Order: sequence, then C-alpha cells, then structure tokens
Amino acid sequence: MTGTGDSLNDEAPLDAFSRVCASVVDAVGPAVVRVESGGKGRGGVGSGVVIAGDGLVLTNSHVVAGARRVRLALADGGEAGIEAEVLGDDPDTDLALLRAALPDGSGAATLGDSGKLRRGHLVVAIGNPLGFESTVTAGVVSALGRSLRARNGRLIDDVIQTDAALNPGNSGGPLVAGSGEVVGIATAMIGGAQGLCFAVSSNTALQVVAEIVARGRVRRAHLGVAGQTAPLSRRVALAIGAGAHAVRVVELEPGGPGAVGGLRLGDMIFRINGEIIAGADDLARRLGAGGIGKFSEVVVLREGKVERLYIRLGERRPAAALASAA
Repeated sequence: MTGTGDSLNDEAPLDAFSRVCASVVDAVGPAVVRVESGGKGRGGVGSGVVIAGDGLVLTNSHVVAGARRVRLALADGGEAGIEAEVLGDDPDTDLALLRAALPDGSGAATLGDSGKLRRGHLVVAIGNPLGFESTVTAGVVSALGRSLRARNGRLIDDVIQTDAALNPGNSGGPLVAGSGEVVGIATAMIGGAQGLCFAVSSNTALQVVAEIVARGRVRRAHLGVAGQTAPLSRRVALAIGAGAHAVRVVELEPGGPGAVGGLRLGDMIFRINGEIIAGADDLARRLGAGGIGKFSEVVVLREGKVERLYIRLGERRPAAALASAA
C-alpha cells in the first residue's frame, strides 16, 4: 500500500503540469489561426493569434511577406479561407497586424506582461508547424532579453528564448504563460539545433499594435545615414569620453537629416544626446519615435577633432533606401 501511495504522490507534480498545459490550450487554442500568404517575399503558411474580439490578429511580418491581404483558417476547422486585411507590417520587429471579419464567438487571447517572466517559467507554444494544425508544445523560458536579427538586418530587442519546440509554420503563433496570457509571438528557431527557439516579447508586440492601430505603421526616427561599427583605440576613447566602438558614417542620404545637419562621410559618431553609442545597432535602437522632428546633439570624431552637431531627426521610411540606415 505504501508503494502505491508513493507512486501516486510521485505523479502529482506531473498531473499539475498537465492540468496547467491543458487549461492554457483550452483558453488560447481557439484564438490561434492558420495564416496563408501569397506575398512577394517567402510567405506561405504560418500561424497567428486573435487578440481582440473585433478581429485583430497578430502574426509575423515574414509570414505576411509584403501581402496586402491574407487568408485565415480557424482552429476548429469550421471555417476556412477567411480574408484578412494587413493593417500594418513592421519588419523591424517581425510583427504584422491583421483584421478579419471573424464568426461570432471566435476566441480571443490576451497579451500579457512579458516583463513578469523569469527563466524557468513554463510556457506553451501553439501553432501549425509543417501543416500539422493546432500543434501544442511545452517548455520553459530559457533566457530573457535576447537580441535577434530580423530578416531585414535590424536587431529585435527583448526577445524570449525558449526550449518549447518551434518549427516552420509555428511562426506568428502565441507563446503562452501558465496564466493563459500570451507573452510572446513565435518568430524563429535555430536550424540544426535542439531547443533554441525564439519569440518576440508581448511587451514589444503591445507597442507595435498600439502604433499600427493609431497610425497604420510604426514610426521611427532616423539620421539618414548608413553606418558601420568601428573600433576606437583605448587612448582615443579615454580622451574623448567614448566607448570601445563608434559608428563610422559610410553613406549619407541626399537631403537627409544627417547631410543637412552637417554630418560627413568618415565621421565617427560616438555620442548622441549625452549617451555613449556602442555601435550601429545601438545607434538605431536609440532613435525612437519620440525624436522625430526634434533636434538631437550628435557628437562625432572628425579628423582627430571632436565636433558637436545639432541635427533635426526625420522619420525613417518604412522601406528605407539605405537598408542598414539609422
């Protein structure tokens, strides 16, 4: 009898784990859709998650692949081929927002606060990997605050790493916490590796959704330059109050903010608005929407001398001519 009791007690944690996973799937599973795109890029079949009762659906930019309209299929299989409009597409975060006229009673998930996640927290991924509808995988949060390079070359910040298995077709599907809230949007896995999968955080997604709903796009400031991360000698860095790297200006957009504001080819940007710049990715990261139309102090090293420029930042075009521009 004792052995039987011990066996049941040993199973109790596994039963609790199972109940959490099942409740998460019951709550969020009906809100997961299949997304089919015929866009200009490498679109195809991916996943998405309904985040509002009026038919807002969140997915990946690379799933949409530049299409204006896509088709959705609901998780219950009851209705397929629902047309959805692409309200906004943000390749910099690999997110896109859709709107569709969904049937009454369609489920909607809640975007939670990814800032509350900790390493080791249980997460569940739901999606359509390799055409297998409504597939569920589970794992833990492996790491937080990762940076992942988007397909357009930009770094996506605050990315969640998980060992919940993701495969082609999971892209755009939800990563869900034990609370039943969506804490990430599946975006990538490392081919050939085991358990190295990534999701854009829900806090990033909330910002992108708010921008797209308000303006139809995500606004970001820019200097109108293409730059390369370049090292500074320790002696020079100490002398000018810079870090170990700066951004060398290798291209200037004609008539852009940088050209108008006095930047020159070869300038080494090492500080902006009092903040040390660690490299090209760091420069792009610091140019948020709040600076559009405002003057920024840009400090550069030019021919061995420090120059301070005051440049009115512009708004970066959604499809910038300078692919690596800041």
